[in-house]
Amino acid sequence: MADPFRLDGRTVVLTGAAGVIGTQVVLAFVEAGARVCAIDRNAALLKQKLGPEHASLLHCPADVSSQEALLKARKKLEAKWGPADALINNAVARSANYFEPFETADLQEWNEVMAVNLAGAMLACQVFGGAMAERGRGSIVNALSVYGMVGPDQRIYEGSQHLGKQVTSPAVYGASKAGLWGLTRYLATYWGKQGVRVNAVSMGAVSSGQSDEFTANYVRQVPLGRLADAADVAAAMRYLASDASRYVTGHNLVVDGGRTAW
Repeated sequence: MADPFRLDGRTVVLTGAAGVIGTQVVLAFVEAGARVCAIDRNAALLKQKLGPEHASLLHCPADVSSQEALLKARKKLEAKWGPADALINNAVARSANYFEPFETADLQEWNEVMAVNLAGAMLACQVFGGAMAERGRGSIVNALSVYGMVGPDQRIYEGSQHLGKQVTSPAVYGASKAGLWGLTRYLATYWGKQGVRVNAVSMGAVSSGQSDEFTANYVRQVPLGRLADAADVAAAMRYLASDASRYVTGHNLVVDGGRTAW
C-alpha cells in the first residue's frame, strides 16, 4: 500500500516560509515528495534561509495582508506547477512594540498584527482555498497557538528580557490565534462538501533562542519537559496535509508537550 503520509506530486503553498517553523516545514514537505511554493514578504530572507529555487521549491515573495500580492503569487505558482493542493497558513507578524504592556498597546500596531495573523490567513484561504473548493479537493492547515486556547501564565515570563523590555505574550497574539481557530472551524463546515479539509495546529513554545530563564520557567509546566522543536510542528502539519488525515477536518491538533493537559 502507498504511504498515506507521502506528498508525492502535491503542490503546497506555505506562508511565513522564511521563519523558524517555516523553514522546517519546507524541509519536511520536500522530503515527503511535495513541491513547495514558499511565500514570505522578505525576498532576501527567503533566499538566505531556503537557498535557490529548485525542482521542488518556488520562491514567491508576497505580503499576505495584500490580496493583490497573493493573487500574483498564485499566478506564478500556477504558471509553473498548476494549482495548489494544500495551503499552510504559517505567517505571523510582530510589531515594533510587540511586547508593550496591554494598557499602553497601540491600536494601529494591533491592527497591523491582525492584518497578517488573521486577515492574511483569510485572504490566503480565499485566494488558494477557493480554487481548491472549485476543484473539489484540498487541505488547509492553519498555524495556531495554545494561547488561542488558554491565557498565558505571566509567571513564566518573569526575568525574561527582550531588547530591554519584559517579554510577554501580547493580547493581540492570543486574540489573533483564537480568531483563526474560529475561521478554521467555519471553513471546515463551509467547504466540507466540496472536499476541502481545514484543520489547525496549536503549538506551545518552540525553541528559537529563548533565554534560560524563560525556558526553565516554561518547561516546568510541560509534562514532556522541553520546548517544542520546529520539526515537531512541521510533522503535525505534514500529517494534516496528507491523506493520512483524509477523514479529519475542523480539528485542532495540539503540539505542546502536554502543557494544556494539566
